[in-house]
Amino acid sequence: MALARSRSPLLGAVVGLAVLLAFPLVVENAYYIHLLETIMIYAILLFGLDIVVGYTGQVSLGHAGLFGIGAYVAGVFVAKLGAPLIVTGIAAVGITAFFGAVLALPALRVTGPYLAMVTLAFGTIIQILINEMTFLTEGPLGIKLAKPLLLGHKLSEREFFWLVALLLAASLLVVDRILRSHLGRAFEALRGSPIASDCMGVSVYRYKVYAFVISAGLAGLAGSLYAFSEQYISPNTYNFELTVLFLLAIIMGGRKTRSGALLGAAIIVLLPKLLDDIEMFRWVSVSLAVLVTVGAGFLLQRRKVSPLRVLVPVVGSIALAGVSFVLETMTDWRLSIFGLITLFVVYYLQDGIVGFVRGALNLKGHARVDAEAARDLPSMGEVVTAGRGAVGGMMLNAGQVLMQFGGLKALNDVDLVVERGTIHGLIGPNGSGKSTMMNVLTGIYVPTSGSIEFEGQSLVGRSSASIALSGIARTFQNVQLFGEMTALQNVLVGLHHSFRSNLLDVAIHTPRYRRERLTATARAHGLLQFVGLHALAAEEARNLPYGKQRLLEIARALALNPRLLLLDEPAAGLTAPDIRELIVIVRKIREAGVTVILIEHHMDVVMSICDRVTVLDFGQKIAEGQPNEVQSDEKVIEAYLGSAEAVPA
Repeated sequence: MALARSRSPLLGAVVGLAVLLAFPLVVENAYYIHLLETIMIYAILLFGLDIVVGYTGQVSLGHAGLFGIGAYVAGVFVAKLGAPLIVTGIAAVGITAFFGAVLALPALRVTGPYLAMVTLAFGTIIQILINEMTFLTEGPLGIKLAKPLLLGHKLSEREFFWLVALLLAASLLVVDRILRSHLGRAFEALRGSPIASDCMGVSVYRYKVYAFVISAGLAGLAGSLYAFSEQYISPNTYNFELTVLFLLAIIMGGRKTRSGALLGAAIIVLLPKLLDDIEMFRWVSVSLAVLVTVGAGFLLQRRKVSPLRVLVPVVGSIALAGVSFVLETMTDWRLSIFGLITLFVVYYLQDGIVGFVRGALNLKGHARVDAEAARDLPSMGEVVTAGRGAVGGMMLNAGQVLMQFGGLKALNDVDLVVERGTIHGLIGPNGSGKSTMMNVLTGIYVPTSGSIEFEGQSLVGRSSASIALSGIARTFQNVQLFGEMTALQNVLVGLHHSFRSNLLDVAIHTPRYRRERLTATARAHGLLQFVGLHALAAEEARNLPYGKQRLLEIARALALNPRLLLLDEPAAGLTAPDIRELIVIVRKIREAGVTVILIEHHMDVVMSICDRVTVLDFGQKIAEGQPNEVQSDEKVIEAYLGSAEAVPA
């Protein structure tokens, strides 16, 4: 079954490539050949843009500028230097990737609308430079090109089409392999939870830059092909309107899908052409109305949507078809209709057309295949190994830790010593500073003053990713899973540190990468089995019950092979059976040699499994000792109940 599933996308890709190669043999109209060629070139750029927008969640408005750099590198290398096609293509990819890095290094330190503005400014500057650097770009006059030479042979229109088709297939293969690898999981994790990514050893900033550079390289390749396709380039081509079209293509086609990028490219190329021809527009609008109506009926029958949800799309598509027969010309209405169609897709199909179809038909991506990949699951001793054989001695020593936010001292000169091989409880009322201490220990906060040493090495000032890779893993008070990724993929993010394969290894699937992938997948399955989630390996994390999400966080943290595990209120919100299951798992973790710091409000859990307990109140340590000693301490009782008449329960 798995083999058949793995072959079906390959078979579809082979058939699709064969159709593309046969297209110029069957269709002799140069106009249609050029349209399809443009779609393929745009798709190459959109594969890269989807990495930035769809996977890392960053909004880039500078890709038209990168596209223009690729085009002008090709133009200058050919017109000024007479360089051959291969040299020109490599130069376009490399130089554009360099400019992508130059843009990304400062720009990706900001997020949201600020990043959008920075990338927009970059695109505008590139357009101005192209226009003004007449000694190199010929300025507003542009550069004229002929079809390129390949190994001394000048390519014909048909041969260049085939070259673009082959490069499209190669780009699709490479991008698909990247996004299914540990690199792709790192990119996707950035979107799901940047904080959790850093705490899994995946540097947020580094991988954002990495994604942007890969995306820029693909934009450069697309730009160079576009220059040869159009045989003329000018500054006005690479403007803000083109940037918006690229972004709309990703949104309308569907993010995180290569098929969505292909569909988006087809939409932004064909839709404006369609709106120029009233007869063609009428035919397509009627077809769309029929398709939407039938699709709505299908979804209603399967109870996927409510009647109210499909009412507007059905009425809107029928109204659009009716309007097409009222209009006599599209000249005055072209932009309005284009805007309405775009608004409709963005508002009602938020996962894009491909995402909507997948959801309606309940289609799964490659997660199902991954979930079936491992056969021989490793034992518990093989999946939790970091602390094996290590007992006794001080592991963590935090001295006089002060964490101050303005005038508020969240931690006020707190000392914390954790012995190796123990479960150390950290308790206190709400707002006492427990989670702040967790954040300080894992590098999310840099303490105002004080020292923190882990196995003799200072942690102060180090990044969360660096601390994670040194042997400290954590869970979160509020679950920080990567919701759109499966349970298996979440654990594989924790195993990111086990990969040594680079981009080239991933692109060509070297033996090293295949070996690392199989080893990591087997270990991820073993960790899921350890916490009782192996049967849910292919389920998206956001769809798991809350208790299972808590267990998945523990499995993901254990994937880092930590020597110290920080559990931040793992029993919060769990049912009694889930809590009993959690206690068993925590004890197994300690038995495997992993030291645990446990923050918890369930006193029965703390008292039953902790070897030593530290109590915080208003940012200060008020008690420390054995669980039974702390339980009867008057300061602790007063902190919880406001009097010494009862013990905390």
